[in-house]
Amino acid sequence: MAESFFATLKHETGDDRPFESREDARMAVFEYVELFYNRIRMHSALDYQSPVQAERNYLSVRLVS
Repeated sequence: MAESFFATLKHETGDDRPFESREDARMAVFEYVELFYNRIRMHSALDYQSPVQAERNYLSVRLVS
């Protein structure tokens, strides 16, 4: 699983060219993990839903109640 994540990370952030600085690399990894990966990845603690789906479900139930 970790190998798959890092392969995807490399593909999504690298474009097969080196970063100009360590800060550019750090920002690319941060953006991928925090703004994309963690929002769509299925979480077992959320009944195998993404955080976005779980929040939508929570809000829709809360508004109906």
